[in-house]
Amino acid sequence: MANRHHPSVFLVLVTFLLSIYYSEQLQSSHSQTLLRIQQLLNFPAALSNWSNETDFCNTDSNSSLSVVCYEDTITQLHIIGERRDSPLPRNFSINSFVTTLVRLPSLKVLTLVSLGIWGPLPGKISRLSSLEIVNMSSNFLYGPIPQELSSLTNLQTLIFDNNMLAETFPPWLDSLPALTVLSLKNNLFNGSLPNSLGNVENLRALSLSHNHFYGVVPDFSRLTNLQVLELDDNAFGPEFPQLGNKLVTLVLRHNRFRDGIPAELSSYYQLERLDISSNALVGPFQPGLLSLPSITYLNISDNKLTGMLFENLSCNSELDVVDLSSNLLTGSLPKCLVSNSSDRTFHYARNCLDTANQNQQPQPFCHTEALAVGILPERKKHRQVSKVVLSLGIVGGTLGGVALVLLIFFIVRRGNARTKMKNPPTRLISENAASGYTSKLLSDARYISQTKKLGAVGLPTYRSFSLEEIEAATNYFDTVSLMGEDSYGKMYRGQLKNSSVVAIRCVEMKKKYSTQNFVNHIELISKLRHRHLVSAIGHCFECSLDDSSVNKVFLVFEYVPNGTLRNWICDENARKSLNWTQRIGAAIGVAKGIQFLHTGIVPGVYSNDLKIEDVLLDQNLVAKISSYHLPLLSNMGKVRHGNSSSGLKHSSNNKSVKHGDKSDIYDLGVILLELILGRQIRKANDADAFRDLLQASLGADEEGRRSVVDPAIRKACLDQSLKTMMEICVRCLVKEAEDRPSIEDVLWNLQFASQVQDAWRGDSQSSEGSPGSESGGLPFH
Repeated sequence: MANRHHPSVFLVLVTFLLSIYYSEQLQSSHSQTLLRIQQLLNFPAALSNWSNETDFCNTDSNSSLSVVCYEDTITQLHIIGERRDSPLPRNFSINSFVTTLVRLPSLKVLTLVSLGIWGPLPGKISRLSSLEIVNMSSNFLYGPIPQELSSLTNLQTLIFDNNMLAETFPPWLDSLPALTVLSLKNNLFNGSLPNSLGNVENLRALSLSHNHFYGVVPDFSRLTNLQVLELDDNAFGPEFPQLGNKLVTLVLRHNRFRDGIPAELSSYYQLERLDISSNALVGPFQPGLLSLPSITYLNISDNKLTGMLFENLSCNSELDVVDLSSNLLTGSLPKCLVSNSSDRTFHYARNCLDTANQNQQPQPFCHTEALAVGILPERKKHRQVSKVVLSLGIVGGTLGGVALVLLIFFIVRRGNARTKMKNPPTRLISENAASGYTSKLLSDARYISQTKKLGAVGLPTYRSFSLEEIEAATNYFDTVSLMGEDSYGKMYRGQLKNSSVVAIRCVEMKKKYSTQNFVNHIELISKLRHRHLVSAIGHCFECSLDDSSVNKVFLVFEYVPNGTLRNWICDENARKSLNWTQRIGAAIGVAKGIQFLHTGIVPGVYSNDLKIEDVLLDQNLVAKISSYHLPLLSNMGKVRHGNSSSGLKHSSNNKSVKHGDKSDIYDLGVILLELILGRQIRKANDADAFRDLLQASLGADEEGRRSVVDPAIRKACLDQSLKTMMEICVRCLVKEAEDRPSIEDVLWNLQFASQVQDAWRGDSQSSEGSPGSESGGLPFH
């Protein structure tokens, strides 16, 4: 019996040994793949414990690293790094990285976050055919999402937040039958959404915040599983989207919706968070939203919503945040919101409510503004009725004609009365911009996608100011408050009631314009809020008593008291000059400001005629662009004569988008030149001569390069850092506009120069100190 069974026992033993052998071989192959990934990612801290002896399938997991195996194959890989501010070095190859990654064919879950991965995502990643969850957020991916991902039929979650992905929305995403979560927040996508997106039946969460999408939102009423919809900070509109009633989170903040709030929204019983602020919504506010059974956060601020509130309105006791500010609401504060106010955030400023709190407007203001919002449709109705009455009058004969004359007389009298009500001595409009974003986005200060973090500037919400506030801030335009004057008007230093100091530009109109002519201009100005811009805070119109036309526009900006970048570089009287690291940081700040002006708002702002004296430094030596091209001033203000004080001219300095961006690249090159040389560049010929000098020094040895550098930083800059700065400076200053680098290319090189300098740690100069200048500059042209 034993001999009879011996062959089968032997076969089982051989099979067992072979399985162990192949398992070990497989584990060895996967180990080598993971170690190669560690190397390609430049040995991030999260992978510091990996070595040849590591048993990857049996390592302890933590918040930064997790490897999960099933039957000796790796099925999950989670790596979360700390590279939110800088990309991997230039020798990184995303093609090699993905080629290595696909050697883990059983991967179902892939998380690669904040690792500095840069470049266009190769389509070969689709070879990981078992993928169910992909999260590559907070990297530096650019270009489109590869269409090859459409073959991943098991894909359930796709997250590419906080990258630089661009082009239009992927039209093939509806071919992913299992897709439940799609998040593309904080990228550079543009265009409209395809209607096919409304057919992704399993979709539960859709987050497209902080992109450049526009147009009508597709019909999402068929997405019966959709619970989270975040479309904030785009240009969607004007119609309010059609939605399913199972939403838990709905965020439409800072778009261009101009409809009323649909009545069915008050029946969304699962809705917990509703934010429709900073649009142009009109019509009545629905008090039923306050009492939705699940609601905890409600923000309708910065719209044109009307209606009367009552003390006895009911509201959900779990409401944590309610913001009704900057609308046209009247009546009394609901007791349910005022009681237990210490447990709730409740904002209701700039309405016409019966309370002395939070800066309420007078009752006639809301009435007048409500008429301004709704008067045009009413007039259309009157015209249609008049046509019908006229036809009946002709048929009806003389008696009908007399009645028609009396009716027209009554309508004209009534219209004149309304016109008088509609034209008070001073008329204000406000198209306010949002400033509230999640704390995660505020903390995620990455060098490219910073362009869209409008809330990161730490400023109050953009608003309209009353003329009385402007007069009080400037002490009735006292000459002591006057900071300067140019061809666009006067600039005043002002102090608001809350003691904050601001810069107020007064622009006098050459022609007569109504406030309606300014809506698009104010919408653009309200978006100019960024860490590296002297940002807009609000506006005020001074109107004529006769015809309500605008006489003056007051633009209110933040005040930056620490002098200009030129003073910190070229001024011999300055107490301390910026060291090399600080100069690179200032250059990066200027480049980020330019990138925001070009791509962070719609439409972009180009041909800004930037000069180093237009860059101000705040108390933390953060660079802020104080002078940029505003169509409001060039189109409606005084005509600017002559050239800029620097006298710089260069080819392709026109206002077209085609060359306007390259014009700003040239200006940035001149600023880089001054940062490197430590001297003023007064003429275009000087810029060309010094560009040639830098070009020649790039071919010299290290000592030759240092010989042309500002002596103040000559010994403190690493040669690789200096060489990178010189190279990108020369490229910015080439004569042909199309040959100049993109702003993304400039930013990458500046970041690289900063990165190698920081690694060297050879900068011996202190970053502390302040020139103490009280000059805030003259922002905005």
